[in-house]
Amino acid sequence: MNATHDSPIAPVAVKPKPYIHGVILFAFCLGFGLVMALTNDVTLDDIAARALEDKQNSLSQVLPDNIHDNNPVLDTLTVRNEEGKEITVYRARKDKQVTGVAYEIFGTGYAGEIRLMMGIDAGGKLLGVRVLAHKETPGLGDKIEVKKGPWIERFTGLSLGNPSIERWKVKKDGGDFDQFAGATITPRGVVAAIRRGQEFYAANKDTLTGSN
Repeated sequence: MNATHDSPIAPVAVKPKPYIHGVILFAFCLGFGLVMALTNDVTLDDIAARALEDKQNSLSQVLPDNIHDNNPVLDTLTVRNEEGKEITVYRARKDKQVTGVAYEIFGTGYAGEIRLMMGIDAGGKLLGVRVLAHKETPGLGDKIEVKKGPWIERFTGLSLGNPSIERWKVKKDGGDFDQFAGATITPRGVVAAIRRGQEFYAANKDTLTGSN
């Protein structure tokens, strides 16, 4: 009798059910989404913290520490200027009395808008002006930055009456302020912005220094 040999039985491949792929894809997307959301929250918090730090640094340069015992970053109000633009005003207080305020002002330079922060005391005297952002030509218009030269410090202690309002121009236009060699447009725009900033204060003094 011939011996018989059973043929080996090949293993049957088990195909994954179609819904398994969907579950895996869903889990991957959910995990990726959670990671992105957490990363976004951390990034936004970091950006907000740096923005607050930058704001505090800018204000500290135009609102001296010795005139306030509060945090001006947290003591704000919003006022519309003559053009209808909302201006955020930061108030310095000492013994609950407003001793000075600071807010952004805007000028037009050779390469576009110039953003500045201006501080002014309750009596209308300038406490300081600093450039926040500009696109002026390096080596020429950028001399408005305090790190590039002392020109911007020239305004500290002045007011609309010192010099008189008609003298708030660069010398080339018959005013009291120096322009830069080869770059008159930039300082002209800054001087005009500071003059308008003081006019804004004069027009809104009661609101800005009130107890509200």
